[in-house]
Amino acid sequence: MVDKIIVDHLSLQYADGTESLRDITLNIPANAVTVLFGPAGGGKSSLLRCLNRLNDLTELRTVSGKILLDGENILDPKTDVIALRRRVGMVFARPVVLPLTIRGNLTYGLELAGEKRKSRLEDAVERSLRLAALWDEVRTRLDDPAIALSGGQQQRLCLARVLANQPQVILLDEPTSGLDPISTGKVEAALQELKKEYTILLVPHSVQQAARTADFAAFFLQGELVEWANGKDLFTHPKIKRTEDYIEGRFG
Repeated sequence: MVDKIIVDHLSLQYADGTESLRDITLNIPANAVTVLFGPAGGGKSSLLRCLNRLNDLTELRTVSGKILLDGENILDPKTDVIALRRRVGMVFARPVVLPLTIRGNLTYGLELAGEKRKSRLEDAVERSLRLAALWDEVRTRLDDPAIALSGGQQQRLCLARVLANQPQVILLDEPTSGLDPISTGKVEAALQELKKEYTILLVPHSVQQAARTADFAAFFLQGELVEWANGKDLFTHPKIKRTEDYIEGRFG
């Protein structure tokens, strides 16, 4: 299996002295769902934010190590961060739709990047909505305000908005934490289809979701990567007791 991302001895400390990541080395395979799980404060979201340089927007004391995306160190100061964020899209826990129509939410980023051809924009709208398992629900409502959608539909619209920019990597930080079980199931099913074309990193909202969705899984605890393995193996036969204790609900 080809590694899409290689995290090489990554450490991160915030300006207030909080150490969020401690010497993390992790290979993330292409065309798979890699789950980062563990208790709050373990460094999972910090790692996600490093992968598209969102941590640039926070006050950091130190960052060391490398993150290689297709062999290119994205932490290099010369990296084009805007271009990187098109390659590495992110979906957050709470859906934040733009104050535009459903269609406008999907074409906004493309138009900002200079795309003016209506046929290309329309193709992107349909393709991204189909990939996010939302097309059948909104195909006749594309000119309605996005805010009129349900919470689950808004979250899938946020996923479609990322997909419209044709990224290579999709980051999802607890994307179903506020959704009902039916909407959660639709998002999880969409991820299983999307991994055929994309590399996906997911911070799940529960251990159960981690076990359901993971092709590969990494357990984080207090800034340390404790264990990484094939998802099925890690959730059924963890090798490290701290991992087993967390999965079994003994802490966290």
